[in-house]
Amino acid sequence: MKQILLITDGCSNVGISPVVAAAHAKSEGINVNVVGVLDHGDVGELGATEIDEIARAGGGLSRMVNMRQLSHTVQMMTRKTVLQTIQVAVQKELKQVLGNGAIEALPPEKRGEVVRVIDELGETSALQVALLIDASASMKPKLAAVEEAIHDLMLSLQARQGRSEISVFHFPGSKHGDDCKMDLAWTSHLNGIQSIFPKLQMGGTTPTGPAIMGVVDYYRQGDYGRKSRHETDGMMGDYVV
Repeated sequence: MKQILLITDGCSNVGISPVVAAAHAKSEGINVNVVGVLDHGDVGELGATEIDEIARAGGGLSRMVNMRQLSHTVQMMTRKTVLQTIQVAVQKELKQVLGNGAIEALPPEKRGEVVRVIDELGETSALQVALLIDASASMKPKLAAVEEAIHDLMLSLQARQGRSEISVFHFPGSKHGDDCKMDLAWTSHLNGIQSIFPKLQMGGTTPTGPAIMGVVDYYRQGDYGRKSRHETDGMMGDYVV
C-alpha cells in the first residue's frame, strides 16, 4: 500500500493544481493524506478548503491541527487510511460473492470476523509512506514539530508486523523552484532522520501540485529499485490500491 502524507500550512501558488495532482496520484494507486499545521490562525479559509479538496481527490484524509497535535495526527491518519484501503478491498471481494450490501449483508458474527481480519491485515500488510513537507518560509517555525512527528511515525511504523518503509521529500526543491527534493530514500530504520532537518532550506514559493506529481514520479520509477511495481501482498494483491 502506498501513501503520500502532505504536511503544509497554506495555499499552493505555483504550477498544476494540487487537487488535480492528488487525483492523478489516486489513479496510480497512491492515497494522499493532508495535515494542515495551524499556528495562530495562519491557515485561512482558502487554505483549509484546498487541504480538504486535495485529500478528497487523493482518496485520503485531511486534518487541521496545531503543532502539539501533529505527531499524534500523522500516526492516526496513516493507520486509519491503511484500514480504509483494506476495507475497500474487502468490500470489493465480498461484493463479488454477496452482491450489493457486502459487509452489511453478513450476519453479526460473520461481520465481526471480517472486521477482525481487516484489523489484522492493517498490521501485517506492506506499507510505504512518502512524507511530503512544505518547506516554504512560513513553515520554518514549525520545523521542530515536523521533525518530532516524523520520528514518532517511524517508531509507529517499526512497531507494525508488516514491512513498513518511509521516505521524505520537501518542496520547493530550490528557493525559486517548482518541484520537490528527496531528503531520505525508502528506509525502515531511524538512521538518517536526524540529518535531514539541519540541511533543509526554508523559503520560496509553494508548488504543492508539482511536488505531489514529483513524488508520484518517484513511486513510478520502481520505488528506487527496492521492489517491483507489480509485486502483490498475498490474496489481497489484486485489490489493494
